[in-house]
Amino acid sequence: MPAPADRSPDRSPGLPHRHLDPRLLRGFLVVTEELHFTRAAARLYVAQQALSRDIRRLERELGAELFVRTTRQVTPTADAERLVPYARRVLEAQDALLSAFAGDGPERPLLVDVNSPGLVSGRVLDRARALAPECELMARFESGLTGAAGEILEGRLDASFGRFAGLDPAVRARLEQQPVRYEPMAVVLPEDHHLAGLDAVPLDALAGETVYAGAGNPRTREWTDLALHLFEGRGIALAPPAPVAVGADEFRRVMAKKRNPVLAVVDFPAMSETVRKPLVGPVPLSPVSLVWRKGLVHPGIDALRRAAGELAAEEGWLRRPADGWIPASDELVMEGQD
Repeated sequence: MPAPADRSPDRSPGLPHRHLDPRLLRGFLVVTEELHFTRAAARLYVAQQALSRDIRRLERELGAELFVRTTRQVTPTADAERLVPYARRVLEAQDALLSAFAGDGPERPLLVDVNSPGLVSGRVLDRARALAPECELMARFESGLTGAAGEILEGRLDASFGRFAGLDPAVRARLEQQPVRYEPMAVVLPEDHHLAGLDAVPLDALAGETVYAGAGNPRTREWTDLALHLFEGRGIALAPPAPVAVGADEFRRVMAKKRNPVLAVVDFPAMSETVRKPLVGPVPLSPVSLVWRKGLVHPGIDALRRAAGELAAEEGWLRRPADGWIPASDELVMEGQD
């Protein structure tokens, strides 16, 4: 007896059975936002050649040309514009599915990026652990919300802290955030720097200085962008890109060699042969938010949110000083208007 014909609901008669890797759609969306393959590849932490191969593969899968490429620009085609809303819905559905089946419960550890020891994020994590001792909240120490956000969306990290307004709007749309603190900013100086003896460093005193703020580090773009806003019109130059110094000893060695002031926050860990001085006139603020993937359900996230709220209330973290400064875009985000 012949086998019955395949009439499974996921395959229409006469149509080939095809699979489309969501990773290709993610790369496609980033290219449509950047309109530049090199910048898009940097955002995705992949080689440009690999991203180009993925786009060509997606074009073959769909049987459509998505971009017109020249030596000067990348232009989306009409088919690309038609694909954008479908791609976003697919990736949103994938995020929801991963959250639903990630085993999000007390037995699954929650991985939290706290950037560096001693910062506000570490205090929030400590309080959350006390509030939810049944949860395993694992700390990771890496710098940069831009880099962390990409890992959160890929499911390799659960939560992080940083300047939410500095992320790409398309990335922010797939994340949740809770304001935690307006953190006063500071400058780290070699101990023999001519400004090192001041109790606080006026911003005007940095005119003519070249200040390091992570330029060229793809993981910390939100911090470099904040620095550019702060330096604008004040005669302060942004130090050019440099290799990222890993560890206190290497950081101190590079600082002694370059002698550039480093933009930081008031809780930045103390290091020998350097001094950390608050900035004033006005007091620049680093807006810190707790950030996690939209749709994530886990008691550890609940504990982090509660801890952040309690500490903000107890310490007055969300009260801006009268002479505090942040960019207008950050005001909207911290006040929940964007």
